[in-house]
This record gives sequence, C-alpha cells and structure tokens, in this order.
Amino acid sequence: MKNRSKRTLRYFSRDRWVHLVLLLMVFLVLARLVTLQIVQAADLKAKGIERRTIDKTLRPERGPILDAQGNVLAQSIPVKEVYVDLKTLREVIEKKQFNRTKEEVANELGNILAIKPQDILDKLNKDLLWISLAHQVDTKKADQILALKIPGVGLTDEEKRIYPMGNFAASALGIVNREGHGVEGVEYYYDKVLFGMPGFKSQEQDTKARSILDALHQSDPTRPGNSITLTLDSTIQYFVEQQLDELQQTTKANSVTILAMDPMTGRILGMGSRPSFDPTEYDKATPDARRNLSIGMSYEPGSTFKIITGSAALEEGVIQPSDTFDDPGFLKIPPRIITNWDSDQKPHGWLTFTQGMKLSSNVVLAQVGRKLGKDPFYTYLKAFGFGSKTGIDISGEESGLLLPQDQLRDIDLATMSFGQANSVTPIQLLTAISAVANGGTLYRPYIVDKIVTPDGQLVQQYKPTPVRQVITKTTATQMTEILKQVVDDGTGGLAKIPGVNVAGKTGTAQKVDPKTGQYSTTDFIASFAAYAPADAPKIAVLVIIDTPKEGESHQGGTIGAPRAKAIIEGALQYFGLPVAKNTQSTVTISPSDTAVRPSPKPVNPERTPVGGEVIIPDLTGMTMRQVGDTLAKSELHFNFTGSGLVSSQSPQAGKVVVKGTTVEVKFSALNVANP
Repeated sequence: MKNRSKRTLRYFSRDRWVHLVLLLMVFLVLARLVTLQIVQAADLKAKGIERRTIDKTLRPERGPILDAQGNVLAQSIPVKEVYVDLKTLREVIEKKQFNRTKEEVANELGNILAIKPQDILDKLNKDLLWISLAHQVDTKKADQILALKIPGVGLTDEEKRIYPMGNFAASALGIVNREGHGVEGVEYYYDKVLFGMPGFKSQEQDTKARSILDALHQSDPTRPGNSITLTLDSTIQYFVEQQLDELQQTTKANSVTILAMDPMTGRILGMGSRPSFDPTEYDKATPDARRNLSIGMSYEPGSTFKIITGSAALEEGVIQPSDTFDDPGFLKIPPRIITNWDSDQKPHGWLTFTQGMKLSSNVVLAQVGRKLGKDPFYTYLKAFGFGSKTGIDISGEESGLLLPQDQLRDIDLATMSFGQANSVTPIQLLTAISAVANGGTLYRPYIVDKIVTPDGQLVQQYKPTPVRQVITKTTATQMTEILKQVVDDGTGGLAKIPGVNVAGKTGTAQKVDPKTGQYSTTDFIASFAAYAPADAPKIAVLVIIDTPKEGESHQGGTIGAPRAKAIIEGALQYFGLPVAKNTQSTVTISPSDTAVRPSPKPVNPERTPVGGEVIIPDLTGMTMRQVGDTLAKSELHFNFTGSGLVSSQSPQAGKVVVKGTTVEVKFSALNVANP
C-alpha cells in the first residue's frame, strides 16, 4: 500500500509540475500581449490616435457562366470600394496632423475617380461617421488612392461582373447588382449557386486605417461560387443575334424576338430580342430594354397558333387532313364577321383542312374550332401548357392569358382557334410546337446544362424533363406533313431550304388598339415558326416582329420566314447535316444537244397596280425553288405540273392581280425543240 502511494505521488507530482509550467508560460505570453496592447493603446492615445476593431464580411468570388462550347459569357473581376472614415479625417485635419485641407483631398480623389471635386467635398462635409465614396473602382486607381496616404480613406474588396461579349444573349443572362447578387435572368435564378459562401474578418486598426500587426484577429475564408454551363450555343446564338439586328434595322419594329430550341429535349439553343443592352453597364439601360421578351412577352400569336388547334382536332378525330370546309372569305359568328388575311382578294371556295392551313385561312380554322368544341379545346390548351408558366429556369417568365372557360362565347372560340383573343408567351408557343415536332411529348424548356464546382467537380447535370404526352405520334406526323406543305407551296415558301424538309407556319396578328379597344388595321405582330429536318428535327425556331414600321410587308411569311430559314440552315450546317446549296430541279438534256437555258425577261405591266395588287413576274426558265422564292416575295401562290424548268405560266407576266392569286406553272425538261 505504501509503495502504491509513493508511485501515485511521484506520478502526480511529475504531471502536475508539467501542467503548471505550461499554464505559467501561456499566462506570461498573454500577459505580455495585453501589456503591449495597453502600452500601445496609451501611446496611440497620447498621440491622439484611437484603435478600433473592424469587422468585415468578405464577399466570395462569383462563379462564371459558360456557353455550351465552354466560352465565357459572364465572369467577375476584383475591384474596390473607396470609403472615408469622416471622424478620422476631421480629427487629423483639425489637430494639424495632416497637411492637406478637405478641398485638396476632394481634388486629389476627384482627379483619380473622375468625380467632380465638389461632389466629393459635399460628402466629406456631411455630419456622418463614415461614407462610401465610390464603388467598383479598378485596382490601378485603387493603388493611386492608397499612394495618397490620406488618413481615414480606405478600400474594401468588391467584384465587378463583366460580360466579355457585350449584349450577346444579354436578356437571358441577366444582371448582377453592386452587392454581387443576380437580380434578373439566369444570374438571378441561379444566384445561390453562383454567389458562393461569404467569409468573415475581424481586424484591429488605428484611426488612420492602419492594421495593428500584433492585434488579435479572426478570419473565416470565403468559398467561391460554382460555375454554370448553359445549353445555349454561341454559334447558334450568333445566327440569332445577326437576324435580330437585320430585322430591327429593316423593319424599325417596336421589338423583335427570336427563340431557338431543340424540340426533342427542350434545350434552349438561342434566345434574344431587340432592343437590347450591355449587362456590364446595365444602369444605362431601361427596364424595357432589359426585359427578356422570349419568356416575358404576352401577345396574340395569330396563325402560328393554328398548329395547336389543328393538332387538337386531329387528335380528337373530329377532322381529317382531307376534310373540306367552305371558305367564301368570311364567316358570320355574332356579333362579328370573321375574315381572312386575303379576303379582299378572292374567296377560296371549298378547301381541305390541309389547304386551309397552307393558305392560313381563318374561316377554315374557325370551323375546325367549332367542330372541336369548347371543353375539348380547353383541355388541349392546358395540356399544351397555355395559361401557365413552362417552368424554364430563368427569372421573369409570364404565364400568358386564357379567357375564362365559363365565359367563352362562340365568337371567342372561333377567334381563339386562329390565334386571337388568347395571349401566349414565345416560350409557351415554341414549347408547344416542339411537342408536335418531336412526336407528341411536351418537354419543360431549360437553359442550364450543368453546375460545376471551382475545382471541376460536377454538382448537377440537367436532363430533358418530359411533362406529358399531349398528342399521339400519328397526329404529330399528320400535322408535320401539313406544315411541310405550308413551306413547300403555301404561305411559308420563303423558308424553303434546298435538300431539307422544313415544317413551318406563318402568323400575322392584328394588335389591339389601346385607344379604341378594337383590333388595329395598321399595327400587326408578324411571326413565323418552323422546325427542321421535319421528320427528325434538330432545331425549332420562332421569329416575332412586333409592329414593323418599314419594309414592303407586315406578313409573317414575308419578313419572318427568311430569318428563320437563315438560322435553321446555319444551325444544320453547324450540326454537320448536309444542306444543299442552290439545288436545281431535275433538268434533262440530251448529250448530243447544245441547249440554251431560257431566262426571265423584263416585264412591262399592263397597268400600274393599286392597293393590294401586284404584277405577275416572268418565271421563264426558273427552277421550282426559284419560282417559290419569287412568288412568295410578291405574296402570290402557285400550283405546278411537270418537272425541270418553267416552260409556261398563267396568268402571263405583266398581268396585274390581287395578292394571294394562284399562278399555274408548268415545268418541262430543257431540250433543243422546247427552249
């Protein structure tokens, strides 16, 4: 027992003394630090300088936004905020511890910051303890300010969001405010992902904004934000931007909107509008210029909506593509009379549904809507996604507007059937049309492909999200065949691409005059929707021109179709799909013949055309594609027989006819006997 007590005592004594020695050393170090700080504080106080603890929240580095090719569309660069501790500045000037006046300080700072010295002086004279003088000052200017060694003037870290490609996809990307948070577009929707995790720093300083080196401080580092990669492709976006600029320049429209999507998945390939803005300098732009019209514009779609009405009626089995409808150019449905866009030119008579779509007949589609009925019509409207948001991952989406079903009149059903009375958004309409293009499935559109950490780890990979099956593949195929004919020999002729089947539909909707509440006879929204290749689509495009003021036409087929064609053709080439250039119709020439191809001749019109009239051009020697392009520019239609080059036409060149007239064209093989 005694031995055990001795061992315990020795063990206790040895460990106890070690612990006591360690505690004493820690105490002496702390005492030394406290003594130094007391002495230093007394010394500073004797000199009229106080010490204070500065707590700072550290802003993290915001993650970049990349396009589908990995190009940087948005990134952040380090900048500084310039602040002034007014109490410190006042004290050192009053106590003659600084050899410059406030006026001199204002001049020096103003010269560097490009701010009027008087504006700075006004701030320096405020009865405040602290003021912010300037935000987002570049590091070069910040170094110049530090070199002035002005007591109380200091810098804090900030970031500036820059967009290296200017207004490229600006409305889709959105903007970031001075606090480093996204407030519009993708920047806002994914703000938590991009912003990162703030840090914290506590540091003692003297009143001359100098750090006290031996002072205790705490810090918690920031964590940078993740990067996001968009589905948007810069090559296709370039095509979109190019057509936006050209349309804005040639039509002087209130606005122009173009949206491109992969109809098989809902991936956004391109998105833009005019007017536009530079998101780096967003404060110079109006809210209207920053608005993303692709998701935030509600408008009456006009005849592009006939795709939806027709698909619903085909799906319900109330019509077949070959069913006929009488179209005398008007349809009486109290209290209105429905007319066609070309009713002032001629009645169409009996038309099949397919022909009604090709001619974009309001009268035919109003009858189709009546056959479908109110309840089924609304069932399909909602199934296609109208009246509610698509859920696309960008802020600012609107839901459009459907008339209340229980208040629907017969005239409302008729006008809604051809795209009036209800309002949609571009993203709603193209998403619905894409469901027709892909075989009947409605997908949720999306613009972000993946989220990645700063060190390259994949956080999330987004995939196509099917919402519902709206129509069967059979119905989708039927409608696609009809829309191919709209482009091949209907109102969408200017969207033809050699060697590629294009499905499309024109739209020209009257706008409501806000002063009268009636449809305007002068203001229109022209549009065109298309997808290609029609049987296995890679891209769907919607072009919308709001109130074109200049140019020869306000028709969607005339001003919208060529723009959609240019984007689709460029995209298909980019995707590596063969697109024939200047494809010719079949021309048979005997090897022993030396044939001379006839060519069109200048036309002498029989008289000067008046309103709504055009002159029949000479089509001699043209290919089928050239005929379609030429007649579409004059808003004329054509029926044809044979193949080869044009050998005859009726009416003859030079005749004056109303727009919408059908020209009978005969194509023949080129030979010596029949030049």
